[in-house]
Amino acid sequence: MGSISSSVIISDIDHKADKKSRRFRNIQLTIFLSGLSVFAQLYLFQPLLPTVAKDFKTSIGDSSWLVSSSTLGMALGLFFFAFQSDSFSRKKQMLFALLTSSCLTIASAWIESLPLLIAMGVVKGFVIAGVSAVALAYITEEVQASVIGLAISMYLNGNTIGGMSGRMIATVLDGEIGWRNTVMIIGLGSLILALIFWKYFPDSRFHQPQKIDFTLKVKQMRNFASDPYMLRLYFVAFLSMGTFVSIYNYLTFRLESPPFSMNHLFIAFIFLMYTLGVVGTTIVGRLSERMEQRRILQVCIVLMLIGVLLLLSQRLFIVMIGLALLTLSFFGAHTMASKMVALHAQEAKSTATSLYWLFYYFGSALLGSGSGYFLHATSWSYFILLLGIVVLISYFLSLRKMKII
Repeated sequence: MGSISSSVIISDIDHKADKKSRRFRNIQLTIFLSGLSVFAQLYLFQPLLPTVAKDFKTSIGDSSWLVSSSTLGMALGLFFFAFQSDSFSRKKQMLFALLTSSCLTIASAWIESLPLLIAMGVVKGFVIAGVSAVALAYITEEVQASVIGLAISMYLNGNTIGGMSGRMIATVLDGEIGWRNTVMIIGLGSLILALIFWKYFPDSRFHQPQKIDFTLKVKQMRNFASDPYMLRLYFVAFLSMGTFVSIYNYLTFRLESPPFSMNHLFIAFIFLMYTLGVVGTTIVGRLSERMEQRRILQVCIVLMLIGVLLLLSQRLFIVMIGLALLTLSFFGAHTMASKMVALHAQEAKSTATSLYWLFYYFGSALLGSGSGYFLHATSWSYFILLLGIVVLISYFLSLRKMKII
């Protein structure tokens, strides 16, 4: 009986994708393309906000909901899929998300009502969450343990490059052909990526759809939400992500205005700063093996604060240094906080990380738009000071002795 069990286990391992197999190469390619598509669409409207605000004759805060709606939908979708993902086929869920989201993006080019466009953003974000909710689970199930890290890095690189390239392409095309044509082109590009995914993404071999114990899930979420340690980290995610998105939402407005008056082609290259996110993640990943994790998180948050305050300057090179420091340290803080959440959860790690992502994207949506209304009512200086206070609060939350009631 024991020998039969052993042979089954060995057989299962042999069938998992290894580095030299065609199956692994297909997984790498398609998982990269899925990340590329998701994050290109998720933040598509971020560099388009000034143009859209003018087109709809609306305020900065109102237009920002085009970004916040997608991230709000993403948060709601991740919460939903935390309960339902294991009930569906991995490939069918991801394919549905990629095809539907790209069609919604294409349709957005013809919407004449801002409220309807925002509502569509919520639906698109909800659908897109179907990819993010299971991508990492699929990799750990289908790929040999020795190359899981390589496959995950491809997915995360797709996320980063998708977010960066989507913003850059949108900024350049917006200045040349207008925001509606820009949205249509990115939607068509995402549709092509979805079709490639459909053809080459391997079906799951090690996952069978199954029913979920909802009562157990709710109990697990309640336990994590009442844990002061986890709650502090969740609010750090909320505040830091909200700050980061707020800066990138409205910096374009700032740079297009005096004293900078920058051309859209130059503004597009600012989104290359996202490459520093990869650097920040890598540095923190290495330091976390040798230093206390809480200290690393606190250092990252302090560097975020310095980066934010440098954005008060009217000198472009100082603003760029501040943006670089903010981007580098934010991704470092995010990497460290998410790792601390996963490590602190002794069981039900997927539930713990689902709550983390829920706070993360709610921060993007709520603080990302709320700060826009504040900017519209005051000035850039007060806006930056507000975000500085937000980052300072997240620093105090990272202190071990800080209590949350």
